[in-house]
Amino acid sequence: MMKKSPLILLFLLIKSARPRQWVKNFSLFAALVFSGFLFYDPIDAPSYFWTVTLAAITFTLVTSAIYIANDIIDKDADAQHPFKNKRPIASGALPVSLAKIAVVALLAIAGFFTLYFSLFFKLLILLYVVLQIAYSKKLKHIPILDVASIALGFLIRIYAGSVVVDLHMSVWFLLTVISASLFLAVGKRQSERTLLLGNPDVSVGSTRKILKRYSERLLDQYTAMFATATWLTYAIFTFQNEVVVPQSEFATLFQLLPKTLHTQKWLMISVPFVIFGVMRYLQLVYEKNQGESPERVLFNDKPLLITLFLFGVSVIFILYLLA
Repeated sequence: MMKKSPLILLFLLIKSARPRQWVKNFSLFAALVFSGFLFYDPIDAPSYFWTVTLAAITFTLVTSAIYIANDIIDKDADAQHPFKNKRPIASGALPVSLAKIAVVALLAIAGFFTLYFSLFFKLLILLYVVLQIAYSKKLKHIPILDVASIALGFLIRIYAGSVVVDLHMSVWFLLTVISASLFLAVGKRQSERTLLLGNPDVSVGSTRKILKRYSERLLDQYTAMFATATWLTYAIFTFQNEVVVPQSEFATLFQLLPKTLHTQKWLMISVPFVIFGVMRYLQLVYEKNQGESPERVLFNDKPLLITLFLFGVSVIFILYLLA
């Protein structure tokens, strides 16, 4: 076999680390954004933004190591999958020995970064790693617990982003995160099942046994349940959320308005974007079978990208310009 250049091997390592999946780590900023402290710069400490950014980078190193490790563990199963067989490790393009070295190196660098943070952040990192190991070994083969594990992974990220800057989170905000992550996880299972049913060369369950435990009707019920819960819990969160904004250079435009029209009510302007996003994602899952990779859908679907952009702009404008 022809020896590959270091640049090609580096490219294969980065590909195995799933750059598209890194977008999930932006969820560490969620609590910071909705708290109103995105631009807060303490006198005796780094700004909240840069602190959470370092935490997100640390999580990205850890998740990249886990993705590569999972590809090593699932090498034989992925080789039988109609799409995953093209992954560098499953296809044999990336040597397993080099992949193992990368896993150790990424975890070592992440461990060094955690020295900057509190014990609570370190424990959340450890909990995430243990969860992913348990998922790879056992939980991904158990119905309900498999999608619950995915949701817990998002919840750990949210808490990690909050604990590094010591911010409180609304219960309704946490419920929104849980509902949305369960919605995406179930949509992923729905699309995986549909894709395999549409491939005559592969039977359902031959590449992912858990799919045999989910009937199409059951997945439809789960999808409808969590889709509704996602937009509804977010709507309640926006209505009840009390926003505390530190002194900043932004002009206050609210002083002439009655309390009835204060920030927590105006934040509900962003609710239609969430509803449209949920409806569009359902359309992609059921009509185009694109839910197997939520991050791929996010980057490739223009209506969803535009909706996410408008949602972000509306939240930032309301919380940081009107507040």
